[in-house]
Amino acid sequence: MASVETLRLREGVLELIDQRLLPQRLEYVACHNAAETARAIRDMVVRGAPAIGCAAAYGIALEAAVLAGDPKSLEHGLEAAFEVLRSSRPTAVNLFWALERMRQVWTALEGVGAAAITRKLTAEAEAIHREDLEVNLAIGRHGAALVADGARIMTHCNAGALATAGHGTALGVIRSARDAGKRISVIANETRPYLQGARLTAWEMMQERIPVTLVTDNMAGHLIARGEVDMIVVGADRVAANGDTANKIGTYTLAVLAARHGIPFYVAAPLSTIDLDTPSGAGIPIEERDASEVTGYRDLRWAPDGVRVFNPAFDVTPNKYISGIITEVGVLRKPFAKAIRKALQT
Repeated sequence: MASVETLRLREGVLELIDQRLLPQRLEYVACHNAAETARAIRDMVVRGAPAIGCAAAYGIALEAAVLAGDPKSLEHGLEAAFEVLRSSRPTAVNLFWALERMRQVWTALEGVGAAAITRKLTAEAEAIHREDLEVNLAIGRHGAALVADGARIMTHCNAGALATAGHGTALGVIRSARDAGKRISVIANETRPYLQGARLTAWEMMQERIPVTLVTDNMAGHLIARGEVDMIVVGADRVAANGDTANKIGTYTLAVLAARHGIPFYVAAPLSTIDLDTPSGAGIPIEERDASEVTGYRDLRWAPDGVRVFNPAFDVTPNKYISGIITEVGVLRKPFAKAIRKALQT
């Protein structure tokens, strides 16, 4: 994935891989301001909690550059930019974490000219982007130590380079284990209804020449029961203060199956995904997306017109089913509330 940039800033324009088109086509969407960036996040051009955070940070910097030509509108315009980006998606806490970092920089620049504000905000967005890649590499190193030679690793959704600034979280663990010389293979769950596993994870693994087998979500239990899965590693969109974790819908099912069959179930996520303001998973907002994602895909429809649809994008895995949370500072273990507080103090 080193040759593929999920997002990049070029000559004042944010370019995002349009992940709706993969694996058939690799194209970029150009964003020139906060509203276009928010639309790209909302419409799933860019997805994955860390990548969403990076994109939102750039969205603020882009808006500052637009407003620099009219300094009188800067304060009001940036406030509106923060609001439109905050409302783009509700579950991924990295979005709000990145926006808060950008706000802190902006607040500290009171009385500074518009050009200087733009430079500072752009530098901060670039720092968030750069740090995310460094964090993912650290997560990969810590996670690789948990992977046995010959391991068959199941994953759900896409927590790879496409979901981050690069390398990935869950797939970063897999990449790092491969790079450490371990013979591994991946079982990628299709991940209904948006098919992130089939379209994105399978594509990333094939690009890396890591052996991957694609299965539908309802085949996971069969494979686990047959002893064909050695561990499960997933990403996260928000981790509550007690370790309860929100991730793509279907993750909870895998965690329960893993517990029933004695298989390690790991969450790989940066510390920025932890939300201390949410005591438990019960307080994590669950985004519900459009019915069309369930009734068909792109131009193909398979469900009858008028059918009632429920389409939650995420579910919550209680901490009791999680073997460990792999972060950039190490693997957090139970009791998670204590381990999380300690990790955030380092």
